[in-house]
Amino acid sequence: MPKTLEDLKAKNRVWAADKTAVDPGFFKRLEGQQAPEYLWIGCADSRVPANEIVGLDPGELFVHRNVANLAPPQDANYLSVLQFAVDVIKVKHILVVGHYGCSGVAAAVDGKRRGLVDHWLHPIRETHHDHRHELDALPGERARWDRLVELNVIRQVKNVASDVFLREAWARGQAVSVHGWVYTLGNGLVTDLGVSVSGPEELAQLMDRSVLPHQV
Repeated sequence: MPKTLEDLKAKNRVWAADKTAVDPGFFKRLEGQQAPEYLWIGCADSRVPANEIVGLDPGELFVHRNVANLAPPQDANYLSVLQFAVDVIKVKHILVVGHYGCSGVAAAVDGKRRGLVDHWLHPIRETHHDHRHELDALPGERARWDRLVELNVIRQVKNVASDVFLREAWARGQAVSVHGWVYTLGNGLVTDLGVSVSGPEELAQLMDRSVLPHQV
């Protein structure tokens, strides 16, 4: 049966009571805690609960989510989050996290028309085109889909690390790194794609690499 709004509010009260029973100071501590070291840029998919995956409380992780975990340089929403995280909160790590089985990535290349979201997903079609020879050589649709998820994460890492907010932070000596991960729905584990960037030199090396990492 679909949950009603009253069901959700009742569950909220139970959840809050359970939290307080286990940790009486949880909400008081959370109330004054907005100094996370991590920014999570992830997919809006409800099966990927960001802070739970990495075992952090909500105040320990600054989160931005959208369809297919994109970081497009023309998106004011994403850019506002990025600037706030880097310039104000001064996070130390930015995690770009995709997930295998991402329906947004699949929707970008399945040939079906869906309206406005088709424009949003256009960067994934570009990535698919740029790597079509590698993708076509893989054995089966699922393998191609999973690899496109990885390639999309890598592209978004490049986008984040290329942004002026990161470049300015590095120029003033601020320690902040960008990392590319993929989450597996089937076992709850993250895979590090080995595309961490902590400064302009590492970004240049990543941009120059002709062979991109696969499931490091």
